[in-house]
Amino acid sequence: MSSNENEHGIPPRAVFNNIDEVYAVAQPLMKAVAETFGPKCEVVLHDLSEGTLDHTVYAIYNGSVSGRRVGGPSTNLGIEVLDDPFKDHDEFGYRAVTDDGRELRSSSVYFKNKEGRIIAAFCINYDLTPIQTVYNAAKMLIPDSIPVEKTKERVSQQVGTVLDDMITNAIAATHKTPTSMEKPDRLEVLTTLEKQGAFRIKSAATLISRRLGVSRVTIYSYLDEIRKESASA
Repeated sequence: MSSNENEHGIPPRAVFNNIDEVYAVAQPLMKAVAETFGPKCEVVLHDLSEGTLDHTVYAIYNGSVSGRRVGGPSTNLGIEVLDDPFKDHDEFGYRAVTDDGRELRSSSVYFKNKEGRIIAAFCINYDLTPIQTVYNAAKMLIPDSIPVEKTKERVSQQVGTVLDDMITNAIAATHKTPTSMEKPDRLEVLTTLEKQGAFRIKSAATLISRRLGVSRVTIYSYLDEIRKESASA
């Protein structure tokens, strides 16, 4: 077995120094996928090398599927990647959803640099609306026995929408409304958001403070308390 192959005889995945090198390889593949599957198939290359989520879309085909363009944001999956950029995050055929509720079938492949850190994401999002239209018509005649798949990704034109979903879910988990919360409840919400990497999103503290009905100073105070407790655990 060659030293450049693993135990299955498969060469290791290529590594890249920067997003330009990734794009040089990915661009022909992006065009091929988009042209093959048509305008309902969005193909995106995200630049994750800067460690931010607000403007990661480096190249995109059929951006009308999600309404994004070059300079657009990443999704909640980008938060997971930045939280652990050395892990294998590749995932195929998962369910995603757009701002207006359209279901997507998606796959994401990540590229790393020579240190093993993820610097780019190659993503395919196929709009299932035409298929679902046919299915909904057939469902009138055929008993519905197909289980509903859990949504894994929120694909949005605004990274704030992704954050808003995260906050909503964290609040719902407490089974309380913000106006009825005490400090332990707010700490629970912030602990959840901290674990999910929500504070990697720009202006996260501002939006969270509005949703919880407390000041940004209070949010930062709670966050400092959570991080100190985590560090001492």
